[in-house]
Amino acid sequence: MRATKVARAAQSAMDRERYEELRRILEERRREILSEVQEKIKDVRAEGASGVIHTGADAGETSGADIQDDIEFALIQMKAETLHKIDEALARLEEGAYGNCFECGEPISPKRLRALPFAVRCKDCEEARELAAQRERLLAQRRGASALLLDLPV
Repeated sequence: MRATKVARAAQSAMDRERYEELRRILEERRREILSEVQEKIKDVRAEGASGVIHTGADAGETSGADIQDDIEFALIQMKAETLHKIDEALARLEEGAYGNCFECGEPISPKRLRALPFAVRCKDCEEARELAAQRERLLAQRRGASALLLDLPV
């Protein structure tokens, strides 16, 4: 009975350590991304406030600037989506559901969580999911190609 209490206390300490490490990883990543987003927004505002107008620029230069603006906006949008995923991961952490695979229920490796702190699947389950999605895309392409062949006049 004494050994059971010691084992539970040790497990509880390990769970607390894991919780704190995962929380630290998520919050650190959140701060980094938030800082990047704020910096990009500040840059965009500064460019807008400078009143840079593309007068005298040819269509190629204007088009290039528009493309660059679109890329900057897309990057900000991607980082905002990542922030949202991190916030969801922090909520799962508070609920005690963070760090375990949605598919198999096994713990997601700390190495994977450091690289992708909002991961919801372990490496094996994510790979299986990606393979299934790839097979589905290939089947859809084949169905589309065969439908095109059926539509050809004879």
